[in-house]
Amino acid sequence: MALSIMSGVATSCSDDFVDREIPYSLGADNYFNNEEEYNKALIAAYDILQSTYVNVLLGEIASDNTAAGGESANDVIGFQQVDEMIHTPVNANVKNVWDWMFAGVNRASYILEFKDKTDFPNKPQVIAEARFLKAYYQFELVKWFGGIPMKQDARFVLGDEKTIPRSSVEEVYASIENDLILAIADLNPTPAQKGRVTKGAAQALLGKVYLYDEKFDLAAQTLENLITVTGGYSLVQDYDSLFEEAQENGLESVFEVQYTDIEGAGFGCLQCSEGNVAVGFNGPRNYSGPKFSSGYSFNVPTQEAVNTFEAGDKRKDVAILDIAAWATATGATYGVGYKHTGFFNRKYIPRTRSANAAGDLNLTNPNNYRAIRYADVLLMAAEAYNRGNIDDAKARGYLNEVRRRAFGDTNHDIAGTGSTLTSFIWAERRRELLGEGHRFFDLVRTGRASIEIDGFSSNKNEVFPIPIEEIQFSAGNWKQNPGY
Repeated sequence: MALSIMSGVATSCSDDFVDREIPYSLGADNYFNNEEEYNKALIAAYDILQSTYVNVLLGEIASDNTAAGGESANDVIGFQQVDEMIHTPVNANVKNVWDWMFAGVNRASYILEFKDKTDFPNKPQVIAEARFLKAYYQFELVKWFGGIPMKQDARFVLGDEKTIPRSSVEEVYASIENDLILAIADLNPTPAQKGRVTKGAAQALLGKVYLYDEKFDLAAQTLENLITVTGGYSLVQDYDSLFEEAQENGLESVFEVQYTDIEGAGFGCLQCSEGNVAVGFNGPRNYSGPKFSSGYSFNVPTQEAVNTFEAGDKRKDVAILDIAAWATATGATYGVGYKHTGFFNRKYIPRTRSANAAGDLNLTNPNNYRAIRYADVLLMAAEAYNRGNIDDAKARGYLNEVRRRAFGDTNHDIAGTGSTLTSFIWAERRRELLGEGHRFFDLVRTGRASIEIDGFSSNKNEVFPIPIEEIQFSAGNWKQNPGY
């Protein structure tokens, strides 16, 4: 966070420059004077969502779903360390999560800090979207790092790192829940533009936060309200099309991160890309053939993850690309990368597209990230009803709705209750959401990570280390997470 704040501060060893009056400074006195300026600030807060590609990549690599992959053991060393559960406070990729998510919090908080400066008819909607975004970024931070420093509806400034303490996890959850409750009241069920926050998105995120906070009754109530009252969402029956361009922002998408290939990026500035960087990282190495494009062979699914799919489950061939079988069927060729398993994350590998796209084709993929899908909502509702001992029949109903789409029949319905039903729901979450970045955090929040993830150390790896630079900048104000 300190580095993010400092990035806007210019220095010079020229006395002539230092003594010169600053010609323009952006602040409350000369900004937020009209609706256009609020909307520009809101666009800047949305822009950070594109950086969450690294959260998705590492959320899979940290779990038992995938291996880091890449070209060699030294290819993106931060990914390799997380895969092996040997990461330390010196990890550039984990630091990216901290920096970019705090940048998002700060941009959203900038709007909230001056929410009362200027009135215009649509301001409640703008403020509600800012609250959602702040909550979204803070939720990522608390999942990754535990308790974080908070400044409520105000930006962090230089010096705060030495005086504002890390809040407890409970305090962070309370702040997120409050922001989302306030946002829901003013958000519209339909977005003003594709990709903008809706009432349903805020309800889904609040239900998810309640689930993580183990407030099962509130999670069930919030998600049920989304499903039966707010409505507007349904499962896409053709699962094979779900992750293709034609289904972007479709009926199953509750909240989706928007990407395009209109602006390029390079390895010196991955966050400069308007494209989904994770997609290129996931792609088969040196690939030549139909439908797909080449990538860097990271985040490769394990055989164990592939084996979780039952016979007849249509989701397997959508989630997993068996590259050898594909090559045999199509004549495609490919290279073998590090920790090659023979499988790739088919949901998010690059599709064939125009060679006229900007920048490095592997870094500017336009594939949107389905951050919250309706299937996830149904499975979260099922878990809340079941684990809260509220209504196992309703839990089975939502679980089986997802399974019926997966198998195309009712022959695979689940009839369990209690803890047996809980295990079925958790297993279904893995199959339904494989490759989408949720698995590590599902294992942590349900206490199963040390059993399922090789190298995972209890009372340490539940969260990631605070970047060493942040600990140093705080001058002892922020303590490192235990074990790091």
